[in-house]
Amino acid sequence: MNVTKSKALQDRFHSLIPGGAHTYAKGDDQYPQHMPIYLVRGKGSHVWDLDGNEFIEYGMGLRSVTLGHAYDPVVEAACRQIRLGNNFVRPAPIELECAEALLSFVPGAEMVKFGKHGSDATSAAVKLARAFTGRDMIAICSDHPFFSVDDWFIGSTVMNAGIPEAIRKLTLKFRYNDLNGLRELFATHPLRIAAVMLEAERENEPAPDYLFGLKDLCAKEGAVLIFDENVTGFRWANGGAQQFHKVTPDLSTFGKGIGNGFSVSALAGRRDIMRLGGLGHDRERVFLMSTTHGAEHHALAAAIETMRIYREEPVIDTLWRQGRLLRDGVRQVVGELKLENHFLLNGQPCCLMYATLDQKRAPSQAFRTLFLQETMRRGLLMPSLVVSYSHSDQDIQRTIEGIAGALGVYRRALDDGIDRYLEGRPVKPVFREFN
Repeated sequence: MNVTKSKALQDRFHSLIPGGAHTYAKGDDQYPQHMPIYLVRGKGSHVWDLDGNEFIEYGMGLRSVTLGHAYDPVVEAACRQIRLGNNFVRPAPIELECAEALLSFVPGAEMVKFGKHGSDATSAAVKLARAFTGRDMIAICSDHPFFSVDDWFIGSTVMNAGIPEAIRKLTLKFRYNDLNGLRELFATHPLRIAAVMLEAERENEPAPDYLFGLKDLCAKEGAVLIFDENVTGFRWANGGAQQFHKVTPDLSTFGKGIGNGFSVSALAGRRDIMRLGGLGHDRERVFLMSTTHGAEHHALAAAIETMRIYREEPVIDTLWRQGRLLRDGVRQVVGELKLENHFLLNGQPCCLMYATLDQKRAPSQAFRTLFLQETMRRGLLMPSLVVSYSHSDQDIQRTIEGIAGALGVYRRALDDGIDRYLEGRPVKPVFREFN
């Protein structure tokens, strides 16, 4: 794999951009050291780098590209709209059109406010819950990796430099599928918890009645239940994991897949809570998601077209189908190589992830790096195993064959020692205290 042109840019990136990327998950420390690639083009499920290397991609814009890169109908809708002007000093009808479209997707949601990023929506949900309840603490699920770039969440991670301790103390953590643990939080902090935030599902399925019990517990304790649907929205079902599991939260946040990679997010929920961000009440005003670019017209046009495609075409069914094809094929390879205890598949087929374990069956960044190294050499870019509507049967078959080759090296590294096969340093987790 020739990466000469990409390597030539690497030092310039790091000299001008902290970390060499504007998103930590895209940084050099997340990929093999000798494979710094800079992508210049994408179409469907394929991407190309500066040196002309082609990959079948399974990160899909950190799960934001659900239909496929440069998906023609969405691109055309955005282009048509941007020629009419992109940001006016007063609202445009397209804002109402997009609001009506999203609310028709999300069961139980009565009002919606748009932003640009998932963090816009989750942080607005936290602020709204605090204003609605008059409380200050937030409980978040510790099994779910990311909720916001803002202090209320980042302060709860080990990467909390620059965030006052007083803010850190206001965010509490509970475990997924553990109602008793959450009950203990409510008991330990009576009348303090404003909201409970989690993804309805991530790597593990909810235990029977867990989500219903969670909703009842929040109602009993007077806390706002928030589902973060940034990942699950536009993957589990048209209306997200809440529709899939038939549980309606008080508030829900969407991003990523709404606009097929265009920057648009949404906070949606109950009218009696959402209205505090508006004009029709006599309580204190809440500054709720008021941003210059929050309703850029081209992004809303992309969202409207994306939702039209979801309504009229079998997008969700295809995501599940292609994910199952990939999962089943990889499982067969894993079984043949006797790697069941060392390479694990997690999550639903529509949003697959993998875990890499070493000889002692412990999570291993070194073996993750080896897997990335060997799959990239075989034309696969897969920080996860997330499919899009554009992943064809041929893509899936080529991917399974490439993974088989990569896992063959993985098997030998387990037997012979990883140092014989891994080039460069291991990748590192994003959330760590020091570099």
